[in-house]
Amino acid sequence: MAVVTTKSTACTAGDAFPQSLVSQKVHGGRLRESLGVIEAVSGDSIASVYRLVRVDSADRISQVLLSCDAITTCAGDVGIYDIPAVNSGAVVDADFFASAQSLASALVNQDVTHEADAADAGAGFGLADVEKPLWQALGLAADPGKQYDIAVTLTAAAGSAGTVALKVRYSDGN
Repeated sequence: MAVVTTKSTACTAGDAFPQSLVSQKVHGGRLRESLGVIEAVSGDSIASVYRLVRVDSADRISQVLLSCDAITTCAGDVGIYDIPAVNSGAVVDADFFASAQSLASALVNQDVTHEADAADAGAGFGLADVEKPLWQALGLAADPGKQYDIAVTLTAAAGSAGTVALKVRYSDGN
């Protein structure tokens, strides 16, 4: 075993001489929040999509919090979609944040930010992605300069009605 000192990107830049700048998305940026609420209806079937929050491709996602009433038998993925005006709203990564998250029990600000990565090592938004803007975390070569919807896609049908809410915290670097 060895004793080591390891620095994050922000600490490394701050210790450099002369100091180098770090993106405000990583150090000193404003944390913003966007939220969305929908009413699920009993009988909403598998593959139903609840588009809840819109973010920019350049935003750095900090936290994705899911809340819901107890919706009998219901579960869903939490992921990324193109907006309807772009690419017909096609799925980008349906379970980027969470996969088959149960909505059958009430949730209050359940942190699903890294659930998919933890459940399937490396498959979703992982710890290695926390400093990256969304487009990089998605594995794109360049920023497409567009918006994405963060949505819940049902993987198990809703057996009852209830409210679903999503709160996304992000830094836009401004």
